[in-house]
Amino acid sequence: MGFPGGAAAKRLVLEAAGWILVVAGLAALVLPGPGLLMLFAGLVVLSQQYEWAERRLDPVERAAKRAAAEGVETWLRIALSAAGGLAIVGFGVLWLVEPAVPGWWPAPDSWWLPGAPAAGISLVLSGLIALGLLAYSFWKYRVQGVRPPESRRADDATD
Repeated sequence: MGFPGGAAAKRLVLEAAGWILVVAGLAALVLPGPGLLMLFAGLVVLSQQYEWAERRLDPVERAAKRAAAEGVETWLRIALSAAGGLAIVGFGVLWLVEPAVPGWWPAPDSWWLPGAPAAGISLVLSGLIALGLLAYSFWKYRVQGVRPPESRRADDATD
């Protein structure tokens, strides 16, 4: 027998986790990080409670897979993506090392590498996730030759 309120507590935790992932995913669409992946994960969690979230899973999954395939279409894109991922990791390491404020820094010293070490950890993790997703996309779409899903037009929808 579970303890009183266990189901409500579970729902509250899942809902909070889902919304945190959705908001973080939306932010990561414009900031460094795996935005579509976090958005999709948040919708997966929320779809356990809400039908509206379940309806949005397919379009987000299609967009993520198309973006992954497009990211490895050419060697230039692969090289630029890898360089970007490595740069994000490098900046994260810089934040973690916390070097002294250089003499050329024009702003107040308190503005030098704000948020360290939390910012450094999140940058390193974001960069490693980006590199891992790049490797996975390369394997799936270049090595195995899997075709990404076609875009689904509104007039093709049946639901």
